[in-house]
Order: sequence, then structure tokens, then C-alpha cells
Amino acid sequence: MPHCSTLEPLSSFQPVHIMANEPRTANIPEPLDTPYPGTLKLHVDASDTRQGIFQVRETIPAQAGELVLLYPQWLPGHHSPTGPIDRLAGLVVTAGGKPLAWQREAYDVCAFRVPVPKGVDSIEVEFQYLSARTAAQGPIEMTDVLLNLCWDKCSLYPAGHYTRQIAVEASVTLPAGWEYGTALRAARHRKDTVTFKPVAYNLLVDSPLYAGLHARKIDLDPGAKVPVTLNVFADAPRFLDITDEQIKLHRNLVRQAYRLFKSKHYDHYDFLLSVSDQLSGKGLEHHQSSEDGHPAEYFTDWANGAPRRDLLAHEYEHSWNGKFRRPANNWTPNFNTPMGDGLLWVYEGQTQYWGYVLTARAGLWSAEQYRDALAQVVAVYDRGRPGFAWRGIDDTTNDPTAALRRPQPYYNWQMREEYYNAGQLLWLWVDARIRTLTKGRKSLDHFARAFFGVDDGVRATKTYVREDVIAALNGVVKFGWDAFLARHVIAHRPPLEGLRAAGWKLVYRNEPSDYEKHTAKRYGTQPGFMYSIGLGIGKDGHINDVRWHGPAYDAGISSGETLLAVNGTAYKPELLADAIQRSNTDPAPIELLLKYQDRYRSVALDYHDGPQYPHLAPVKGAEDHLRRIIAAK
Repeated sequence: MPHCSTLEPLSSFQPVHIMANEPRTANIPEPLDTPYPGTLKLHVDASDTRQGIFQVRETIPAQAGELVLLYPQWLPGHHSPTGPIDRLAGLVVTAGGKPLAWQREAYDVCAFRVPVPKGVDSIEVEFQYLSARTAAQGPIEMTDVLLNLCWDKCSLYPAGHYTRQIAVEASVTLPAGWEYGTALRAARHRKDTVTFKPVAYNLLVDSPLYAGLHARKIDLDPGAKVPVTLNVFADAPRFLDITDEQIKLHRNLVRQAYRLFKSKHYDHYDFLLSVSDQLSGKGLEHHQSSEDGHPAEYFTDWANGAPRRDLLAHEYEHSWNGKFRRPANNWTPNFNTPMGDGLLWVYEGQTQYWGYVLTARAGLWSAEQYRDALAQVVAVYDRGRPGFAWRGIDDTTNDPTAALRRPQPYYNWQMREEYYNAGQLLWLWVDARIRTLTKGRKSLDHFARAFFGVDDGVRATKTYVREDVIAALNGVVKFGWDAFLARHVIAHRPPLEGLRAAGWKLVYRNEPSDYEKHTAKRYGTQPGFMYSIGLGIGKDGHINDVRWHGPAYDAGISSGETLLAVNGTAYKPELLADAIQRSNTDPAPIELLLKYQDRYRSVALDYHDGPQYPHLAPVKGAEDHLRRIIAAK
């Protein structure tokens, strides 16, 4: 074998020896509220849409010694450590053109130690962010005609400082002819490269960018000193066919939010909306923008598009609740300090509540569509979440960290972030209680204005603790709010009483609502099957959930199986719906052919209670608070 003289001898390698009692974060400086010297320069080349690669180059001011660079791990709005460090590749660090030997921290995969030589005042960092190319790999962030650039995924930042103390000048190169939308403001353009005005790193991360070949910008508050813009990016030009009436409804959303909060905490706001069947759908809040994703026909199939139309209202409301006002343990000095999620039933639960209400007040939903959407939520907790037998709303605030938002095999029993929808029902109950206590003179609107609407024009985050929530509620009307909320956020039963307190009740009928029909058409799901036979069935008959001790569960059907046939005929949703419809009068069981892995089996489902499609009905003689709650202001 020839001798390879270019290889270093093994003795030249210096492995890092970790002592058993060594602190696991000993080499990572704690963040201090002091300015980082100089301004980082970050450039992202996002022009390689064919291969889905973001090329990153950073110039980071540095001093001699050891510099620790961090990849953002805990991002606001994610409620969990979801920074995709596995997508970072090709990391090279240099100073004056000479390579520096970076090393990953032993107990923290998101931290990199870099030795900075004497006489060096800055280092260069280059790497690639490799976006997912299939849905199985993760969210699709780049297509031939669209992209979603998240600065946190395409940057490293120095440890030892609050992120608000790190100044960054960011720039991006886009494909030729593409338009973009972002809360950042441009300093200059050069061909297809945009350089933005310097901002603090925390504001940069809070200001993602959408771009695309087919785009349209719509002014949602014409003539206002504080502009609000709907930036729409589409798979093709035909999906940008937006009617004047649709524009009016989205403008109503802004108007209704202002009438609710009587304030704004931004100097401009940008909705970043993709209407695409290729770019992954999204819903993520930011202080001066939001990332929103709908199917391609969001505008062009408006009549069938009511499901999830509350998305924009939900993320917009977060500018007040979640971004301006935030639970104290959810605020962190940098993006690698773990967050606490204990008050998500306020942060997300009340946002879910107002998202539905503002959608109705704006006219994006009719009153009937609002009630039908709410009926789906209530039915989930009436029949679809038996997991309340062992845990309450408050405990589910741990779910983003425990499950990292991955699909669960039996999530009706495991439960999944119930602080959203169960939280919504809790706040409906609070609203109805306030209206009853004050004989209609006050409502949850007054709480929202006093709690989230304070300090008009202020953008700095104002944190709160549970006691602040209680005090604000008592400021609206004196009541035992402390005990009320304590009891219901830990209760091993969902807060269903709020609906009846609002003057309505849940009923089940033989026919689905139009809202449920549209959900099935657009998303390929059949919610009503869960409330009857206890099956959550997605596209192509895949069973994604089985209700714990429901009819299908007791028959031995498993999550993860595929339903192939119903009574000897190849599965179609309408075929199973018809079999359930006949079960009232047909004594024979429903025969299901199932496949799991390589095995087939037939199950006789002895079910005879007919369809169970949720609807709302008024409570006779009760005050109709729900009608007043969703009335436009």
C-alpha cells in the first residue's frame, strides 16, 4: 500500500475530554443586556429555487479569544425547541481568508466554539440551509415560484448578549423578477439583491420574508398613517383573482381589531399570505407581520373556503396578545434560553377565541359559519377528547416541548395542545359570565382593551403573570376569577358549560353542516366519523386517530391502519357515511376491510346509532350572548 504523506498522524488530533462533573453549559456565556460591538452583516442567497438551497454568508465582528456562535433553537410562537439545526450544512469559518477550526459544544448541538486569533476584528461564516424537498422531510419552504425565508434558520449569532443588543444588516438575493413582502424596510436595491435597514437581531428573526413570481399587494387601511398591507403570493396568476368584496372583508378585519383593542403596537403591519398547494401552509405570529398559508383556491373558491378562514384573524390578534403582551416565562433574552409555556391558555386560548370572533365580526364568516365552526370545536370536547379523564388544559401547555408538535398515535387520549380550543371555550365562558354579571353592560371586550390594548403605539414587549390576568378581570367586574380559572384549567373535564352560558347547546343531526362538508372537500378529513363510530380518517382511508373506548376502538381497530373497503366495496367517504346512516335501521354490523403493514383483516363494527354531525341550537328562554359577541362593532 503506498504511503500517503499528506495525512496527519493520529497523534496530531486533540479530542475534547469531558469530565463527568463538568457543567454542561460551562463554555456558553450567559446573555447580558449589553451591546454587542459592531454590526453583523448577513446575506442569504435564496435564488436556488430549483434545488431548495439557501446560501448563507455572515460577517461577524469579533475579538481575540473564543467566540461562541448559536443557532436559534427556541423561537417565539413555536413554544418549543424547534430550530432545525439538522438542516445546517457546509459550515466554514474563516478570518482574513484563513480557516478557523470551529468545534460544536459537547452538550449543545446548537452551539459552536470558534477560536479567534489575535489581530482579527471580524470573522466570516458560510453555510447552507437545506430546505425540505418533500413533505416527509418537513415544511416546504421553497418552490419554483415561491419561498419563505426565516432569518433564524439562516443565521448564527454570538452568545453572551441579549438578542436585542445585537445589530444586524441583512440582505437577500432573490430570483430575477420576484416580488417580496416583509416587515423589514429596504435601505437599497441592487439588481435582484435587497439590503435592509439595520435592526436588532430579535427584530430580524421576528421579520420573515415571503417572495414569489406571482404576487399582489393590497392596502388594508387606505389613507392610514400606520399602513397595513396584505402581501399575497400564489402558485399561479389565476389564484390572485381577488374580488373587491373579498378586499372589503379583509379590511373589515383590521377595522374590527382596532375597535376591539383601541390601539396598535406597530408602525406598519404586513400579512404574508401564501395561497399555494406547493409551499407548506403556515400560521405564525410576529409583532409587525404574520406568516399565513392557505390552499391555492383561498380566494377563487371562496364559497367552499370557510374552514380555517379564521387564520389571518388569529395571527393578527397575536400582535397584541403574544407579541406585545406575553407571559413572563415565555419571554427570553435570546433564542437558546428555554421558554416556559404555563400561560398558553391565555396566550393561545384567548387568541383562538378572538380569532373566531373577529372573523365573524369582519364578515369573513357569516353568523351561521361561525356557529358551525364552533360546533366542531365543542363536539371535539363532547366526544373527541376522552384524555381529559387524566389531564387538564394547564398540563397540555407542556405538549409543544414534550411532543414537538409531531403526530400522535392516539391524540384524542394523549391530547394535543388543548390550551387552544379548550382555552377558547374557557374564554367563551368568561365572556358569558361577565355579560351576565353586568347585565350586558360589559364583556370580554373590556378585558381585551384594558389588558392587551394598553400603551398605544408602544412596541416593546410588556410581560405579565397570572396575577395580572386576575387583576384585569376584576377590573372589569368583581368576581372570584382566581378560583374560577384555577379550577377549570386543571379540571379533568373540558369547559363545555360556557356554550350553554352563552345561550346555545350542542346537538347532533343526521346531516353535516355546510362548514363540515367544505372541511371534508378542502382538507380530505371527515370530522363526523369521530363523533359516531370514533374514527379519524384522512385522505385515502388512512386512520389517524381512534377514539379511546369508542365503537371502533372497542372493535379492535388501530390508529395507523388503512380502511380499504366498507361492506365489500372499495372505501370512499360517502360509502362509509351511507353505512353509518343505515345503521339506525340495519341490524347487520358494518364490515370494514383494514390493512396494517402487510396484513389484511376484516372487522365487524356493531354500531347502530346513526350519523352524529355536530350543530348548535339555541337554549330555549336563554339570553343569546353569542349573537352579541359576534356582532360587528
